[in-house]
Amino acid sequence: MFARLGRFAYRRRRLILAVWTLVFFAGLAFGTQVFSRTKSNLNGGANSEAVQGDRLLATQRVRPAGEAAKGPEFAAVVDGRAVDDPALRASITDVAQRVRAVAGVESVLEVYSVPLARSRLVSSDGRTTIVSVTMRGNVVGKALDSAVAEASRLLKTIDAPTVAIGGKTLVEKEFNRQSEKDLQRAELGSIPISLVVMVLVLGGLTLSALVAAGLPLLLAFFSIMATFLVLLALTYLTDVSIYAINVATMFGLGLSFDYGLLVVNRFREERAAGRDVAAAVERTTATAGVTIAFSAMTVAAALAGMFVFDDPVLRSLGMGGVAVVLVALLAGITLLPALLSVAGHRIKPAKVVASDHGYFYRLSRIVQRRAALVVVIIATLLAVSALPFLGVKLEGDDYRTLPRGSQARTAYTLLAQKFPGVSDEPIVALFHLQPDDARVQKVVETIKAMPGVASVTPRDGAAFKQSGLGLTVVDVVARGAANGDDAQRITKLIRTAHFGVGHLVTGRAAFLVDYKHSLASRLPWAYAVIAISTFVLLFLMTGSVLVPIKAIVMNVLSLGATFGALVWIFQEGHLSHLLGFDSTGSLHVVVPVIVFIFAFGLSMDYEVFLLSRIKETHDQGFDNDAAVAVGLQRTGKIITSAALLIVVVFAGFAAGELLFMKQMGIGLALAVIVDATVVRSLLVPATMKLLGERNWWAPRPLRLIHDRFGLHEVPDDYVGADPAEQPQARSLPNQV
Repeated sequence: MFARLGRFAYRRRRLILAVWTLVFFAGLAFGTQVFSRTKSNLNGGANSEAVQGDRLLATQRVRPAGEAAKGPEFAAVVDGRAVDDPALRASITDVAQRVRAVAGVESVLEVYSVPLARSRLVSSDGRTTIVSVTMRGNVVGKALDSAVAEASRLLKTIDAPTVAIGGKTLVEKEFNRQSEKDLQRAELGSIPISLVVMVLVLGGLTLSALVAAGLPLLLAFFSIMATFLVLLALTYLTDVSIYAINVATMFGLGLSFDYGLLVVNRFREERAAGRDVAAAVERTTATAGVTIAFSAMTVAAALAGMFVFDDPVLRSLGMGGVAVVLVALLAGITLLPALLSVAGHRIKPAKVVASDHGYFYRLSRIVQRRAALVVVIIATLLAVSALPFLGVKLEGDDYRTLPRGSQARTAYTLLAQKFPGVSDEPIVALFHLQPDDARVQKVVETIKAMPGVASVTPRDGAAFKQSGLGLTVVDVVARGAANGDDAQRITKLIRTAHFGVGHLVTGRAAFLVDYKHSLASRLPWAYAVIAISTFVLLFLMTGSVLVPIKAIVMNVLSLGATFGALVWIFQEGHLSHLLGFDSTGSLHVVVPVIVFIFAFGLSMDYEVFLLSRIKETHDQGFDNDAAVAVGLQRTGKIITSAALLIVVVFAGFAAGELLFMKQMGIGLALAVIVDATVVRSLLVPATMKLLGERNWWAPRPLRLIHDRFGLHEVPDDYVGADPAEQPQARSLPNQV
């Protein structure tokens, strides 16, 4: 099938290039709209208590007849000048009046217009005040953006040393803007370095190497634009996280470089064997094309574990990841062969290597002589490195994860410092009590007595319907961040407390608590999906039961070390100055899940590259130890080069400003480094030495299944032959 695909790609190269060019420009024109249709907030699950409480709260809100719905709110935090200063009063009064005149503004609240609000709008030291702006509910889209921008511009003219604009709406927009900015920075930083690496790997500073290195780069551009179109379509069907774009771009670059390097390198080998461009394209597609197809299936199978979670953010990341894997695969077996058909004559054949006894062969032999010792030492080091993860703390996005110079972050930081009992994201407790019930005061006193509570404020009962049960809403502000340890602990305390009436707790911290519970309950199922699918795919490739199990265990061990490093770096704050971030004392709640699943998929990607050659060599009559050494020698350079390329890509994203992407980029880069060095070069040859010929064992029933459905080697004389004359030939993804 892949040989026929290679022949088709050569004969219809212009058609394939035309179709992919159309897709590229469609992605450029329309796909980039996905940035404005994504979300950055988390969700606690469709049936969580936080969601139920939020829905109940929404049904109880009422407005006087004829009053329009209110829109989003934001505020200016004015700091550094005495609030009683006549000049400041004149400036704020004048600016507030001009903001009220902006089309789309519903109201402006400032301390001078509401004298009784001084205690709420002025800090205890009298040098900080808040100017709050509420937009009209019927102003949406670009009109709302324009109105908010104009009101913010006016507020910034207040005569004070510091005027910072903040609010949930602005934080959301700032996350989106920064995500797009980080994406551009990552691409501009990683692409040139990756190009240099590929040029050096493919022959040095020559025209041939430049052409060869340019093909994986083109593959990446086309794959990313096609994935943007897929993500844009998904935004019309479900919520898509803003981070799905970053993940898709990061993996689009990494996988395209990996697959492109693999295919181009194989093409050069086929040319060195004396084949012309047409035959080399056909043979490359029938060998390396099958390898990347099998690799993509393995990576996609791992990413499918994200669909188990009851969360649109993780599901959208999974969809983005699977989409870019499949798009990269489709481009790798259609676009890349077509590009090679056009430009292949400009790419020099590979140099013929006379011996398999190179650096990686010698390293493997050294490891095999001390296999048991190597396994004990490496396993111990990896286990010790994982220990910091036992103390992990998980939180979600908030203002602290924005860049240091962010306006919204500055505003929220000032609010937390100067107004410790005030928050626009409080813990919200809903009690089935009439607002005038005497038991409300007891509820308030009980919550105030809980450790870590900064303030407890019942809402005005007139703002809610007088339903059959009645509803009293109490805002609880915890010390520290809105979704920090105190807020999460207080949420749990309120939920488990006995007030004598039915109650629900919602709010940002409650969503995070429910989100973590949802993750924990679904993780075993996600791991099961990943483990089973990976085992099946590796068994179909190797015909072994032990090799897939060994691969899964080694990956889990190496990823544990990566998680320990993440806690040490980000939660404990080590290397914060070097990496340019401020530690929040935690990891982002989804980073361990995403790093595990995506890094596991990438590890299996390299596992396929290595095991396919080891299996091929073993099938050719080499004993187990020789097959491992020769297989590692034949794949060592390509795996190392591919790993280096993908580390460059991940490092580019880690250089961004958003803390979530920094954590994920560093985590994935570390995982790839550990996998490509410690695992592939040391643990694989050592463990396969200890297992010996048992590596290739399988029970007879499974052996029969593999004989019938497994993937087997393509004969060298198959390409170019009539498929009807080769009824027994099957493709083995064993040519790297």
